[in-house]
Amino acid sequence: MSPEKLGQHFLTDASWQERIARAVRIDDGVWVEIGAGHGEMTSHLAQKASKVFAIELDPRLAKGLREVTAPCKNVEVVEGDVMAADFEKLTGGKRFSVYGNLPYYITSPILHRLFEHVERIAAIHIVIQFEVAERIVAQPGRRDYGYLSVASQWFGRPELAFRIPPGAFRPPPKVASALVSFRMPGARAKNSVEDESKFLDFVKECFAQKRKTLRNNLRARLAERVDEALREAGLSPDARAEQLTVSQFANLFQLVR
Repeated sequence: MSPEKLGQHFLTDASWQERIARAVRIDDGVWVEIGAGHGEMTSHLAQKASKVFAIELDPRLAKGLREVTAPCKNVEVVEGDVMAADFEKLTGGKRFSVYGNLPYYITSPILHRLFEHVERIAAIHIVIQFEVAERIVAQPGRRDYGYLSVASQWFGRPELAFRIPPGAFRPPPKVASALVSFRMPGARAKNSVEDESKFLDFVKECFAQKRKTLRNNLRARLAERVDEALREAGLSPDARAEQLTVSQFANLFQLVR
């Protein structure tokens, strides 16, 4: 399968590689690299990290990556799909940081896969489509604020570091990219929910139809109790999901349970 089919755009511009390496602030811990490609960023990680697990799905690229990183004794190339990776086994149960140049079409699923291991992740740094980056960091009241914003900010504190032009990649994507860095922990450190999976499903439900009020989106779940729940949460009857903070979502979820 071609790189284009896999959604791969390789960060070939050396100056942008250097800029990202500085922004990521690579430490001497364990690092997992997602979509290592030709090793564009692997060598930067290997210079400071104690161990780098470079995950690459494409067998041809993985073969070349092994040759390129052969002098780096702290790099292990892992040929396979990150969605099927056993991070605990891979890292020996150690705390780790993540860097990834993610295929645009699978950004959200990969993030959710990482969030399953958030207790052992020190930081996540990802190069993704600029529009998706804006959604991840969006604050309540903004047009881009939605389910992905709440989920991301529940698990971490994402920041959009900078925009990256198409010309930094080969082949160049049709849209701009961005580096987003997550520091841990997120809002979950100050808010408690009984079941995170059900909480995220609840948030999806709240955003099911963004033009509708929370009252309308939650009517199927709560029936006549919806007004009481909103009142107990200190929310207006005409409140909309995009107006709520992450903490307010957590509070409302606990009340409706």
